[in-house]
Amino acid sequence: MTALRLPPEMRAEIVAHALADAPRECCGLIAGKVGEATRLHRLSNLEPGTDFYRVDDAELYALTRRLDAAGEDVWAIYHSHPTSPAEPSASDIELAAWPDAVYLICSLAIPGNPALRGFRIVDGTVTEVELVAKSAV
Repeated sequence: MTALRLPPEMRAEIVAHALADAPRECCGLIAGKVGEATRLHRLSNLEPGTDFYRVDDAELYALTRRLDAAGEDVWAIYHSHPTSPAEPSASDIELAAWPDAVYLICSLAIPGNPALRGFRIVDGTVTEVELVAKSAV
């Protein structure tokens, strides 16, 4: 996958979530069907610090069961970097466990100019994925 079709309203929701949770990292998931984003789900960050996120396992398990029942897949996983660039950290790469998902990172490092980028992370290899508006593809 070289490009990801991301609806503008989901892009805006990720930025809003990042801003609302700052200075902590936010995290969430986008569900999809047949290559198309269907729903965005905000998830709880259990990590108390400001530079790491840890999703509640029970919350994630319940959500993935609902997605399976609805015929949806984990399409993208997102989180924020409140003070660092929108690129995977060493921890992001090490902990990436969904090889079929795109990892979206929203940086708030430049005040007033949030940056959102997408990446595939498979076996420690990071490849950037272009984010395009849903109607552009």
